[in-house]
Amino acid sequence: MAYDDLLTTVGKRTWSAVRSVSGLHKKNKFFSGASSAQSDRGFTLVELLVVIAVIGILIALLLPAVQAARESARRTQCTNTLKQITVAALNHHDAKRSFPPAISPKLYTTPSVRKRGISLFVHLLPYLEQNALYNRWDFSDPDTAFNGGLASNAANGPNLLCPSEPHGENPMHFTQHIQGFAVERYIKVTSYCGNGGTRSYHPESGFLKADGIFFMTGPLSKPEPGQLPVRLAHVKDGASCTLFFGERSRWDPNYDTFAAQGWDWEFRNYGNWCGASPLVLSHVTLSGYSPINYRLPFSYEGRAGASPPANSAADFKYYIDLRTCAYGSRHPGGANIARCDGSVHFFSETISQTVLLALSTRAGGETEVTP
Repeated sequence: MAYDDLLTTVGKRTWSAVRSVSGLHKKNKFFSGASSAQSDRGFTLVELLVVIAVIGILIALLLPAVQAARESARRTQCTNTLKQITVAALNHHDAKRSFPPAISPKLYTTPSVRKRGISLFVHLLPYLEQNALYNRWDFSDPDTAFNGGLASNAANGPNLLCPSEPHGENPMHFTQHIQGFAVERYIKVTSYCGNGGTRSYHPESGFLKADGIFFMTGPLSKPEPGQLPVRLAHVKDGASCTLFFGERSRWDPNYDTFAAQGWDWEFRNYGNWCGASPLVLSHVTLSGYSPINYRLPFSYEGRAGASPPANSAADFKYYIDLRTCAYGSRHPGGANIARCDGSVHFFSETISQTVLLALSTRAGGETEVTP
């Protein structure tokens, strides 16, 4: 064997040994950093599962943070909207020397006998940068606000929905039965209501109060005729110790099971910003009568265990009043509520009912109960 052949053979054997131990291979007289065997084999099942598990853990860690950031932004937006409403009501007071009524009904005789009036938020339109809509309002017949479908005044009110509200349809489509006829209507809804005191609903219950800021006024008012709108001078407990406006949660799955039986309508239908009848109290006012974030604790199927009983539509009226009076929201743990000094605070759903009732009155003498 020639010397050159011997060197070639030895070199090949040496390279084969190195390659077998290190996994390296020769290319153009230089060593490459990875073997062809390694670059071609891909992932094993175990490696793939580990990667998936790591990605899952990262998503599980990041998703709550993302959701929390989004909810924080929604809560801030909600606070700003509530602040705008509060400032609008204070500006109304500056201009008119009183806060607007929740409604001041009058008796209309044509085309039928009915009590109608102008709701709280209609009075606030000029102070919510809605002068054009206010100027179009027919104060001689408030019911005309609902005529015209999507072009109606009712469908073109201010946008007053909390961004955390799960029912985002606004304006909402309603089919109302009036004197035997089905009438299609579109009405804006609101997540915000004025403080009606210690009990804001029902007008015919015999328990209605007018010890808050917004309630019925005028000759046909209840619980007493001739009630007058509130002025800041009437807020004897102090503006910082008296509730002004707050949120309502329009989400209540258990309540909706009763609506399916015709005992009321779905709870998302509450919040009609410009209702004209005295029943608008359930749409534009809240009170300390119920705990914050109160929702119906039983479904139609579970009504037998309710206390007091809810065995009939008549029995259920107790729960309609309780639910429609409740402050609440879809923000975790409580709701945004403004005070008469213009400040907005987040109230925990665990607040004492005694404290909530005291804060709901304007002249109850409970100035020390500020959470």
